[in-house]
Amino acid sequence: MLNARIKLRHLQAFLEVARHRSFARAAERLAITQPGMSKTIRELEESLGASLFERTPKGVALTQAGLTLLRHAGPAMRALEEGVAAVGDAHRGVRRLRVGALSTVESRLLPEAIRRWHAEPGGQNDVGVHVVSGSSAFLLSRLRRGELDLVVGRMTEAREIRDLTFEHLYYEPLLLSVRSGHPLAAISPLDPARLGDFPWVLPPPQTTLRQQVDSFCVRHSLVLMSQRLETLSLPVSRGYTLESDAIWVAPEEAIAEDLAAGRLCRLSVDLESQGGSVGLCFNASMQSSLALEEFCEVLREVAAGMMLERSTT
Repeated sequence: MLNARIKLRHLQAFLEVARHRSFARAAERLAITQPGMSKTIRELEESLGASLFERTPKGVALTQAGLTLLRHAGPAMRALEEGVAAVGDAHRGVRRLRVGALSTVESRLLPEAIRRWHAEPGGQNDVGVHVVSGSSAFLLSRLRRGELDLVVGRMTEAREIRDLTFEHLYYEPLLLSVRSGHPLAAISPLDPARLGDFPWVLPPPQTTLRQQVDSFCVRHSLVLMSQRLETLSLPVSRGYTLESDAIWVAPEEAIAEDLAAGRLCRLSVDLESQGGSVGLCFNASMQSSLALEEFCEVLREVAAGMMLERSTT
């Protein structure tokens, strides 16, 4: 039985501090004073008999007890919110899936799956899809808190997966590409040392994809120019690469169309041997829905079709 001293406001305050890693920002979010936020968290800690947060140079961090509570409180609060919302939505026919998308699936897998899912006869035509993009750390933290139903992309090396469930779909390599006519485009074999003579377009630091780039640079004693573009935005990366001499680190799916059309050229240097595992990530503590299960099945079908195409080309 839930401790009678623990109120809804305690859990709301806890989740906001866990989300923002700051008492001040959490207090602002809930429109209360910072002392009031501190008092609420202190009451919760006293009721639980455990410390939930610890101070760090960057704000506050969850203790082990805090992480344990977060795994349960996030999905529980989300389920309560959905239950309340469902009462009204039942009258308005409002339903949606909340999907986190990493850049590795934004170009083809996810758009094609959504299109096919909505087009299927007798399918979930009345269910909307809300897509959130970002880094693996950001999306997986939202999945853990119950704010997303599913995260799709390349993430098996992300430390943030921990207690979440990952299902592999296929391997997706990162490629080095440049615009047509680039000075390095026709060179084969290409000495990796020459890559340091040009600006790069690459994922931001602390992302799963950037770890692969950093590992590549270490293996080849490569020092990149300070002139670089760091982003997860595919349109920004593509536009910059096509109009400059930059080298773009991109998932194969993201540049396949431009490679086929001759707008981009793949450099004759392999960034990694096999590629990373692209798949589906779930929060097993959250109750699944028929809509989510059907959508995941479509994702599996689209992924299988993509792999079949690759094996025949």
